[in-house]
Amino acid sequence: MLKELTFGARVAEEEAGELASYFVETEQWKQVWQDEVDIVYGPKGSGKSAIYATLTARESQLFDRSVLISPAESPQGSPAFATLEANTIIDEDQFVGLWKVYFLAVIAETFADYDLRSPAAKMVVRTLTDAGMVPGRHVSLRQKLANAAAYVRRMFSEIEPSVSVAGVVDVGTRIRFTEPDDLQRSKGAMHVDDLLATAGQALDDEGLRLWLLLDRLDVAFAGKPQLEHQALRALFKVYLDLGDIDRIRLKIFLRSDIWKAITASGFREASHITRELTLRWDRAALLQLVSQRLVRNQTLREFYDVSQDGVASVAGQEDLFQRVYPEQVENGSKRRRTFDWCLSRTSDGTKRTAPRELIHLLIEARGVQLRRQEVGEDEPVGSALFDGNSLKGALPAVSETRLIKTLYAEHPDLKRFMSALEGQKTNHSVQSLATIWECRQDEAKTAALRLVDIGFFEKRAQLQFWVPFLYRPALDLVQGSAEGVGSPGDVAPEDEDSSDGQT
Repeated sequence: MLKELTFGARVAEEEAGELASYFVETEQWKQVWQDEVDIVYGPKGSGKSAIYATLTARESQLFDRSVLISPAESPQGSPAFATLEANTIIDEDQFVGLWKVYFLAVIAETFADYDLRSPAAKMVVRTLTDAGMVPGRHVSLRQKLANAAAYVRRMFSEIEPSVSVAGVVDVGTRIRFTEPDDLQRSKGAMHVDDLLATAGQALDDEGLRLWLLLDRLDVAFAGKPQLEHQALRALFKVYLDLGDIDRIRLKIFLRSDIWKAITASGFREASHITRELTLRWDRAALLQLVSQRLVRNQTLREFYDVSQDGVASVAGQEDLFQRVYPEQVENGSKRRRTFDWCLSRTSDGTKRTAPRELIHLLIEARGVQLRRQEVGEDEPVGSALFDGNSLKGALPAVSETRLIKTLYAEHPDLKRFMSALEGQKTNHSVQSLATIWECRQDEAKTAALRLVDIGFFEKRAQLQFWVPFLYRPALDLVQGSAEGVGSPGDVAPEDEDSSDGQT
């Protein structure tokens, strides 16, 4: 049964086909599904891509509600915007124009795919085709973006619309980013916002709505912070510009730390963005998530004589988890129960656990348990599939993946501060950090607070900085306080159930 047990993949993009079978329909999901929310923020691994993947998997159900969906960024593989170079678009105004004509190109192909034939739909398709942005059916998003970028560069290099001797605006440059005068309009020129409004009219004529989905924007602009800043600020301006066209919705899934970064220097438009939510997972939602993944295994259902309906209640979920796993990882009357131990070991400095790390822990524990039994170690007590040592043994892999593939990869400028703590204590002051980092105390404080922002440190009273359990194995940290922090050997309350000595 242990060999057959599966929890699915940690990353939603890797299991889009299977996700629907155990996707947890939280209240946050329902807000997106009911079109009450457009912008979904959350830390990496919080479930943004799972919502995105479930929307695409339920395309037919959305169609039954007269909603069409079109991905405006590649859900897998190389993102379309990853091909955009920093010198392609030079300012935010140009990025606004790029997003608008790019979305129009996606919309035009959607109209063609669904064979929308109203005069408004035909005008949109014809205008985009004439502009060279819909050169054929099923052109990749990457090519659409390249065509849109070339068009924007050409148009922003011109002062006036291209007009032939006969006084007719060149069909390839009819989409304008400044308001055409009456003569230019009479010759065929059209403001980009008017063309978007025409697309909205085409959908209204058919009684349809269109959702343009945008995910993986962190990957799209990886390693290009200035480009990311310009592009995403422009994207949210476009989102607000489209607010009057209720037939077209942008559905944007974005890491919360990226949103914080692009608004740090001020962003007046942010106050007008109201159809938003930040994904948060409490204990009950995470327990439900794990239970759903457990009961999708037929062999496990039969062995424990439990049905999928049997885990509909919190009591049923608690019961199943306590039958599959030991009551406690570390024995003692004051020790945490196993599920809470798992949450404490996978939460970051914000005291929140993302589903990705929790699922990763359980996947790794399965592998550790199998290897231990294959070499002849004792099986778990009673009917449990796991014992505490397997969960402990799973921590290093989870810690290393989170530290290297998330924090180091996404914050390379902070890597040197984190890696310098290898082998050090878990609790630090500004003074101890300045010594380790060989810098002034004001510089150490600034760096430490940035590490708080990304969840590597938990900030405590009197400017003490505590490293969560999640990152300790990867850095081989030693439990306790650095010299000069409180009393030697101080132990934080949360460390009390860490009898394994680490960490």
